Amino acid sequence: VQLQASGGGLVQPGGSLTLSCAAAEYIFSREAVGWYRQAPGKKRELVATVTIGGGAAYDNSVKGRFTISRDNAKTTVNLQMNALKPEDTAVYYCNTVRPRDEYWGQGTLVTVSS
Repeated sequence: VQLQASGGGLVQPGGSLTLSCAAAEYIFSREAVGWYRQAPGKKRELVATVTIGGGAAYDNSVKGRFTISRDNAKTTVNLQMNALKPEDTAVYYCNTVRPRDEYWGQGTLVTVSS
């Protein structure tokens, strides 16, 4: 497994969810990783990134609500999502910040609905 996203589900508006991206060690130790999402009928977009050193950056649409982090022991990149909105509904993927086609997996579906 190179990069595998998990943790999606159904959550009510205002709720929280944590996604996890399991990364192969050779990717985790050498690459900045990002979380992407694709909503129905829309283009895939980058929502958060984390560097090897742990520096994080966010799209304005999620800033203040989402937190990206690296777990060095588990070689995972996590996305803590709070105050979720219906417009956060999408399939979420992880990939390197310079994405590679071979790293796209199936993603994990997040549905925000009452």
